[in-house]
Amino acid sequence: MAYTEVTRTGYGTRLKNSLGGVLIGILMFIGGTILLWWNEGRAVKTSDMLKEGQKNFVEMANPAVQDPQLDGQLVHAVALATTTDSLSDGAFNLGAVALKLHRNVEYYQWMEHEKTEKKDKIGGAQETTHTYTYSKEWCGSPINSAEFKDPDYQALNFVYQTVEDESSAAENVTFGAYRLNSSQVGSFHNEKPMEVALDEDLSKQIDKAARDNARAFLSRGGLLDLVPDSAAIVHTQGNVVYIGRNPNVPEVGDVRITFTKDMPSKVSLIAKVAGDTFTYYKAKNGYKLDLLYMGENTAEEMFDSEHSTNKLITWLLRILGVLIVIGGLRSIVSIVPTLLKVLPFLGQIVETGLGLVCGIIGLVWSLIVIAIAWIRYRPVLGITLLVIAAALIFLLVRRSRKKKAEKAQIPTPAPAPEIQIPQYQQPPQPQQQAPQQNSQPQQPQMTPEQQKEFEQWKQFQEFKKMQEQMNNQQNNG
Repeated sequence: MAYTEVTRTGYGTRLKNSLGGVLIGILMFIGGTILLWWNEGRAVKTSDMLKEGQKNFVEMANPAVQDPQLDGQLVHAVALATTTDSLSDGAFNLGAVALKLHRNVEYYQWMEHEKTEKKDKIGGAQETTHTYTYSKEWCGSPINSAEFKDPDYQALNFVYQTVEDESSAAENVTFGAYRLNSSQVGSFHNEKPMEVALDEDLSKQIDKAARDNARAFLSRGGLLDLVPDSAAIVHTQGNVVYIGRNPNVPEVGDVRITFTKDMPSKVSLIAKVAGDTFTYYKAKNGYKLDLLYMGENTAEEMFDSEHSTNKLITWLLRILGVLIVIGGLRSIVSIVPTLLKVLPFLGQIVETGLGLVCGIIGLVWSLIVIAIAWIRYRPVLGITLLVIAAALIFLLVRRSRKKKAEKAQIPTPAPAPEIQIPQYQQPPQPQQQAPQQNSQPQQPQMTPEQQKEFEQWKQFQEFKKMQEQMNNQQNNG
């Protein structure tokens, strides 16, 4: 069953919180801007450091033999990383010859999950509904259930025993004829299960402590079935020490302790030789290079991987910086929609509009910061890109204006004139009673084009007539 709690925040309190949010928003805006600027510088300097390393490294052909000529040089080498150091876990009397030893502890506990829904009310108040649900899960530390909201789940959590996580590393790790430094050993990861065998005295001590904790929990009113003295509480299976009644059916309070160890393995490194060991290579810009990869990797593969990682981190930090800037702007202007939320629908409209505006402004601001940072850290490329962008904008504006001007100069076409074809009319017949018998009939008027065609027709008729006369003369002759 879910537990629900409803809280109400008054209009005055909301205004006060919004005023506080303005200061937080300013800090977020400044912090996001600094993050964007720093990230671009970090990306460029890391890339320059890797490129410098690519140009200056040399291959260590045989790490099994120390070469004095390589001292102080950046090298790439592949060899077996191993040790003779014996590591131990004092709390459980365990030990092994390994590069690293790990103890990971988990607790089976009730966990509280919260979901909130907010609703604005007329007058400016806000009603928040909190819904709490509970589930049993493995977690990394004990959970104080006394702070749970649902009284039915309060004070249900306890643990048989509290154990801290722990890791240890070998001090003497050889790499052929050389030794790995502590940073390189820390980068080593080749975890394998470590078989556990507890001695009888230690098992009894853990058992007694677990039962004492259970009795103390019961005395405080906790709900727990006390484990009978005949039943075992401490179990070992493979690389796990389990404190509880049944490892296959976990119950609240059970503890699971897992042991692993890093075993010798072949590794690849890029670092500077320093006598019989290695140290970081310091580039001209101050950035340091010291890489260790598991397995056999070429120098090209390692540098390519680092370049890809640098790009990924750069984009993740860019996105984070943009979101922080936008969030800061929204927090700065949050007082405006809060003032208008006396009418919830009006405040929601303004809040949505301001959110969109803040998103656009935040994105533009972030791009400007990134562009200026590129000009700072990559002047030639940054200015070139800026000039290209400005030129494109200029050409687009110029083209747009030219089209508008051409459109304004095109005259509106006039309607085509009607072509009147002259009509040949029959001359009027003379009237007997009319005295005007000698009057001449009016000739139709022809256009120049029609007159030209008429002359051509007459010439053709004359030519045709002459050709007929010549044909007749030939026939008579």
